[in-house]
Amino acid sequence: MTFRANQREATAPAEPNGRVPRHVAIIMDGNGRWAAERGLPRTEGHRRGMEAVRRTVDAAIDLGIETITLFSFSSENWSRPAAEVSFLFGLIRIFIRRDLADLHRNGVRITVIGERANVPADIVGLIEEAETLTAGNTRLNMVVAFNYGSRGEIVRAVRRVAEAVKRGEIDPAAIDEATIGRHLDTAAIPDPDLLIRTSGELRLSNFLLWQVAYSELVFLPLYWPDFGAEALRAAVREFASRDRRYGGVAARSGA
Repeated sequence: MTFRANQREATAPAEPNGRVPRHVAIIMDGNGRWAAERGLPRTEGHRRGMEAVRRTVDAAIDLGIETITLFSFSSENWSRPAAEVSFLFGLIRIFIRRDLADLHRNGVRITVIGERANVPADIVGLIEEAETLTAGNTRLNMVVAFNYGSRGEIVRAVRRVAEAVKRGEIDPAAIDEATIGRHLDTAAIPDPDLLIRTSGELRLSNFLLWQVAYSELVFLPLYWPDFGAEALRAAVREFASRDRRYGGVAARSGA
């Protein structure tokens, strides 16, 4: 199963008020439980989860979403059995080698956030190849959070700010939220409008903690391998039904 190779114009769905989030972030959870409930190995759940990624990217393009961020491998996932981690890395290798050309043809830009210091060198090379090849694409920005943890990201940002202060480039009294934001992994990426988590779990699991301060959160009971276009549309409809106030009284005209 590959991404659509034809170049179609993105068309937004007929939502009641036409509100489609610019940026959707997704915690792709439940691969292992999906497999266990079917008497299958966890690795099969991860393999089917990759198929859900392909469906979701196609659906995001159809909906006119500008950015989609996928939590693919957390910094805590290293604690999983070595064989499972190795399999996940193998899937990443296959995904980039097999799907990169289709993603590029469809105008998808790939951006990878997270720590790369302890990632196998060949995977770092594939990531850099994907980012370089697709850097000029504008149809959809596909952000992959790989070897990522939000607390670690914030620590790295604070260190960068501290180093800039030490060099005399930043006045400590001038440090504000925007200063921290410019030093995060997501500095060039708008904050998510909508965060989706599959599997029914009701937590953020160290994902984009700074960035989702005002995001709408949608928790879905289905496992990630069952996620697709209709589930994404349902989450977007839920997003469209909400009144986003950002701490104020009302965001919608006439409210």
